[in-house]
Amino acid sequence: MTTRRIGAPDAKNRGVLLDAAEQILLGEGYAAVSSRRVADKAGLKPQLVYYYFRTMDELLLEVFRRRAEQGLEYQAQLMKSPQPLRALWKFSTDPNAVVITMEYIAMANHRPNLRQEIADFSTRFRDAQIEALSEILPRYGVDEIYTPAVVSVMMTSLSRVTVMESHLGVEGGHAETVALVEEFLQRYEGDPLDPELG
Repeated sequence: MTTRRIGAPDAKNRGVLLDAAEQILLGEGYAAVSSRRVADKAGLKPQLVYYYFRTMDELLLEVFRRRAEQGLEYQAQLMKSPQPLRALWKFSTDPNAVVITMEYIAMANHRPNLRQEIADFSTRFRDAQIEALSEILPRYGVDEIYTPAVVSVMMTSLSRVTVMESHLGVEGGHAETVALVEEFLQRYEGDPLDPELG
């Protein structure tokens, strides 16, 4: 009995396939991601998908892992920026990040292995935020009711819901919610130093 050969994890074509799958996921949703569509988008032969990935679930899992690892690294940089709360809010309101997160949540309803992976990475994101906020908030003199955990959940959940609803065309309560977050950011970090964070 022979084991099927799998392409090297650092091969260029593997990265091209991951990029293609992510583009389809962002543009059309996870239901549109098939081996043929991914190969066409990548400009490669369909059999190469299964040369680098045993299954489509494995491909989707690797797309998620790659983006999640990049997100963790980026978040760590943001939390060291001059205005980490503004940077975290901006990061959390990136429409592409929210859309792809919602696609993964939808996939997780049907794929238990993906569900666990999303839960594990979400815990890592939250833990890293809380650790950074545990140093940042006391330095700002933030009221004790705003614990690191509360600020983390507030920033990530409010941003996600407003972006997701806006994507659907629902805007009720958004202006007031964003104004409340802005008041919080203004109180502790002042005006944005970087126009991109405003």
